[in-house]
Amino acid sequence: MTRIPRRAALAGTAAAALPRFAIAQSDTRPVITVAVQKIANSNTLDALREQSNVGTRMMTLFVERLIDLNYQGQLETKPGLATEWRRIDDKTVEFSLRRGVKLHNGDEFTAEDVAASFSPQRMFGDTRPTVQGKTLPLSGQIITSAAGRELPREIPPVARRLFPAFDRVEIIDRHTVRMVNATPDVTLEGRLSALGAGIISARAFNEAPSWLDYARKPIGTGPYRITDYRPDQSLTLTAHDEYWGGRPPIKTLRLVEVPEVSSRVNGLLAGEFQFACDIPPDQIRDIERNPAFEVQGGTIPNHRITAFDKNHAPLRDPRVRQAMTHAIDRKMIVDSLWEGRTRVPAGLQWEFYGEMFIPTWSVPEFDPARARDLLKAAGYKGDPITYRLLNNYYTNQTFTAQALVEMWRQVGLNVQITMKENWTQIFERTPERGIRDWSNSAVFNDPVSSIVSQHGPNGEQQQYGEWTNEEMNRLSLELETSTDRARRKQVFARLLTIAEREDPAYTVLHQNATFTAKRKDIRWKAAPTFAMDFRAHNWGA
Repeated sequence: MTRIPRRAALAGTAAAALPRFAIAQSDTRPVITVAVQKIANSNTLDALREQSNVGTRMMTLFVERLIDLNYQGQLETKPGLATEWRRIDDKTVEFSLRRGVKLHNGDEFTAEDVAASFSPQRMFGDTRPTVQGKTLPLSGQIITSAAGRELPREIPPVARRLFPAFDRVEIIDRHTVRMVNATPDVTLEGRLSALGAGIISARAFNEAPSWLDYARKPIGTGPYRITDYRPDQSLTLTAHDEYWGGRPPIKTLRLVEVPEVSSRVNGLLAGEFQFACDIPPDQIRDIERNPAFEVQGGTIPNHRITAFDKNHAPLRDPRVRQAMTHAIDRKMIVDSLWEGRTRVPAGLQWEFYGEMFIPTWSVPEFDPARARDLLKAAGYKGDPITYRLLNNYYTNQTFTAQALVEMWRQVGLNVQITMKENWTQIFERTPERGIRDWSNSAVFNDPVSSIVSQHGPNGEQQQYGEWTNEEMNRLSLELETSTDRARRKQVFARLLTIAEREDPAYTVLHQNATFTAKRKDIRWKAAPTFAMDFRAHNWGA
C-alpha cells in the first residue's frame, strides 16, 4: 500500500475544503478591453430603447432570443433559447424552450420570462396597439410592473415596428409557449430573431424600482452579465459561468468609449485595448504594417442612406428629391472613401431576402444632366437645403457629406451642412429640417424588416413627421399580413418604386461595412454584422 505523507494529506484535505472564492482566484481567463466609437445612443441597455448600430454590437453579449442567428456564417436562423418551433397556423408559432438555462440572477429560465419579455406593459406601456384601426385585445398574460408604467415614450413606436400585430404569449407549460399574432404574418419567426425580441428576467423586471434601474442593468441569459455601466464612458461585463452554451472564454469584458479614430488605433497599438472597432478603410493598411495586428470585417446587412423631409419647402416637389438622387456618384464614394471595400447595392434590399429579392432593381443612376432638368422643371431657384450631420457617428460620415454637398452643388443645389451633437437634435422638428444621414438594417430576411420598419406607417421616418405616402402605407400593411408570396413580391417592388423613385423618402448611398482591428494572436472571427460574438466557439489565444 502506498503511504501518503501526513503533510501532503493535510494539504489535500485543506484544498478540498477551500471556499469557492479561493478557487476563483486561479481563474486565468483574460480581461479584454474593446474600444468603440459609442456604446449606446440612449444611455440605456434595453434593446427596445437602444435600436441602433452601436447597440447591436453589445446587446447579444447579455440578452438572447428564442431564435438565434449564425454569427459565424451568413446570419442564418438557428435554435437559441428555443430548441425548436413549429407553425400552428398563419398567426401562431409554438416554441419548445431550452431546459436548464440559468439567468444572470440564478433563476431558471421558463415560459414566465418569455411572457414578461413580450408583455403589453413592457412593449406598449399604457397604449394599445392597433391593426387596421382596431384596438388589439390584450388577452395574453399581463405582467404588472412599476417599470411598465414608466415606459419611455420611444419604446411603444419601436415595439409597433417590430411587432405591428402581436397579440399575446400563451403559456402551454413551463417550457412551451405560443406566440400569437392578431393577423397572419409569414415573418413572425424572423421578427423573433431580431434584436428587440430579447428575453429578460420576469422577476428582475418586476422588482426593479423603476424602468431606468432595469434598463441600466438588464438580467438576461447571455454569456456575460452586466457588472458596471457608466453612460458615455464604459460597459463592464463578467463571465456568466452557468451559461448554457459553455463557459465563457473571457473573465472580464470591457467596452470603452473612444470617439476619435486615432485614439482607438493608438490605444490598440500601445496595448491599452485588445480590439478597436469602427476602423475607416484608410487606416487598415497602417495598422496591418505592424505584424502583431490585423483588421477583420466587411459588408453587413445595413445600408447608408440619405433621408428626406418632404415638409421642408425646397423638398416638397418630388422632382427636387429625384434630382438629388441622380446627382450622386455612388461608385466614386465607394472607390475613394471606402477603397472598394464595400459596394453600391440594388436599392434597399439584400440577397438574403431569398425569393423576395428583386435582382433587376437598381439605385437611381448617376445622371447630372437629368438632375439639372428635374430642378428646372420643379422651378428650384437655389433655396438653401439644410443637411443635419453628426460628426462621424458613421464611418467616413463627414467626408461623405462633404462629397455629397459638392456633387449637389455641381447640378445647382444649395445644400448647407449643419452639425448636430446628438440624435435628439437631428430629429428635432423645425421648419429648416431638410435632409439627414441615416442607415437602414435588414434585421431579418424579409423586406418588412427594412423598408416597412423604417419608412412604413409605423416607421421612424413617418413617426418623426418627415415623410408619408398613402399608397406606401396601404401596401405596407398588405406586405405585413399577406400570405401570398407572389403577391408579396409584387408589393415590395411597388414599395421600392414609390420610396426610391416616384416620391423619394430616402436614397441609398452604399452598403455599409464595419471593420475591427485586433491583436493577431487572438483567434476570433468578426461576424457579418455589427454584433460581436465572444462565446467559447469563437475564441482562442
